[in-house]
Amino acid sequence: MSVSTAYCEAWEGFWRDTPEGPGAAIFDCDAELAAGTHLPLLQPFADATLPIVDIGCGTGTQTRYLAAHFNRAVGVDLSQEAVAHARRADAGKVAEFRQLNAADPAAVDELHNNLGDANVYMRAVVHQSEPSARPAIAAAVATLIGSRGRAFVVELLSRSKSVLAQAAQGPSGPPPKLASIFDHGLTPAEADDALIPELFRSLGLTVLASGETDLVMTEHRADGSRIDLPAQWMVLGRDG
Repeated sequence: MSVSTAYCEAWEGFWRDTPEGPGAAIFDCDAELAAGTHLPLLQPFADATLPIVDIGCGTGTQTRYLAAHFNRAVGVDLSQEAVAHARRADAGKVAEFRQLNAADPAAVDELHNNLGDANVYMRAVVHQSEPSARPAIAAAVATLIGSRGRAFVVELLSRSKSVLAQAAQGPSGPPPKLASIFDHGLTPAEADDALIPELFRSLGLTVLASGETDLVMTEHRADGSRIDLPAQWMVLGRDG
């Protein structure tokens, strides 16, 4: 299963129109507020000598952080424009960045063959994917971790939609970074909460740990308060 041309074009357009620089995209928060808080939840389960793959890496902010904690860090994104952003932002060349359609099993198999079993970091990818592609995205995680890797997956909860809707109803309409998401036809928080862990369980993965958190955004409401979005997280692996 792949993704539609319209979906690919939406993300290419989003990243083409997103300025350079940290925090220009609504979800491109400082790594200390994302991977920095997630990594301690993954580390007790993960072998840091394995590579880590950041699925949906965007500008690579989180990938570069993860590169300091794993032998090899590879950021992958559906969008060529996002990968170009990430490569330009990685002045120290601490990570690798590749275009990858995670809903394409052949492409995911090729990456696994190249890396071997890997850990996976995936932040807010399933919830905004096309419904028909979600099982393939979950399968990509299962393929990449193989028998030895572990995955940290964090996804928006459905109640994030009301948070976003309220933020969009300010006196001037949606703040600019949120407006960009809507303008490009992207649809956050569209996946059913119970569906996400079940997608992984159906592939034979075990939820080793789980909980709720907030995903930190880089946008603010009209009153100056930051827009953070409720999310669920889980560490995934295979028994034995």
